[in-house]
Amino acid sequence: MPLSGQDTAVNRSNFRLQALKTDQRIEVDGILDEAIWSRAERTTPFHRITPIDTGYAKSQTEVMIAYDENNIYMGIILHDTVPGKRPMESYRRDWNFGKNDNFFAAIDTYNDQTNGFAFGVSAAGGQWDGIQSNGGTVSLEWDGKWHSAVQHYGDRWVAEFSIPFRTIRYREGDTEWGINFSRLDLKTNEKSGWAPVPRQFQSANLAYTGTLAWEDPPPAPGVRFSLIPYVSGKATHNKEAGENISYKANAGLDAKVILSTSMNLDVTINPDYSQVEVDRQQTNLDRFELYFPEKRKFFLENSDLFANLGANNLRPFFSRRIGLNSPVIAGARLSGNAGENWRLGIMNM
Repeated sequence: MPLSGQDTAVNRSNFRLQALKTDQRIEVDGILDEAIWSRAERTTPFHRITPIDTGYAKSQTEVMIAYDENNIYMGIILHDTVPGKRPMESYRRDWNFGKNDNFFAAIDTYNDQTNGFAFGVSAAGGQWDGIQSNGGTVSLEWDGKWHSAVQHYGDRWVAEFSIPFRTIRYREGDTEWGINFSRLDLKTNEKSGWAPVPRQFQSANLAYTGTLAWEDPPPAPGVRFSLIPYVSGKATHNKEAGENISYKANAGLDAKVILSTSMNLDVTINPDYSQVEVDRQQTNLDRFELYFPEKRKFFLENSDLFANLGANNLRPFFSRRIGLNSPVIAGARLSGNAGENWRLGIMNM
């Protein structure tokens, strides 16, 4: 008896989108009235992912991509087949995925089906972004610098993105990236994608991407850096003990140096983590430690190089332990891609 099964491989030659180079100024307002959008190539029809992963989506989506020397631009038209209000829970960043009509792009900049970046918006205009590792796991603790806008019409809503090349990492000289687009339409109860994704996988899975083709390779950024200094102070006065007011000042610095399109150096001196988002309170009733997610930006980018070792409950390296017992005086971290098949991660604290 012959055996049959579902072929889950994506024929990437069938899903290819050309990015159009432009020197025209594009205003990110969600209107798409620039001439470039009338000439840009549009995606083929989106495929249904859930509730069943066969056929085309009821409400179709069209995506166009353009770029210049500094930014990637996306124009997205999300058609509606069901009249009525679009479900929108919140405008906050990194909104709840299942409670908002939304759209996002999963970009495999290294074309390795392993690491990438995700950028999305809800119908309310709230941004959603993260770095991807392990084939598509999205870490929302990472927040990139990019711009977006949303406009609403009776039969559609429109989104527009501007993503600076310096916000992401990629190999210099590449003319093809992996990319897929996903939409959640709560009115039709459908999740859809440009390149088809089996419903047992997340729509951000980088194993199921099409190809983003560049007319010319994305620009080499050269060496760039950003500095984030801080100064803080406090005053203490113990009236009961009759002590005088004591003052204490503190200062420190975080720096990121982009050495190439795929390698960066992070430096921290006397860091202050008081502004980092607090953890959700949990009660631990056993003898094993809790593994809270890392939210300190110094440790986030390329974190899989250090963290993806061992088992879930037995990790030889867990960055949240750093700074618990002894304060961090200074640290440096070099991470990124070193050549076609090698990745590098070096850290000293």
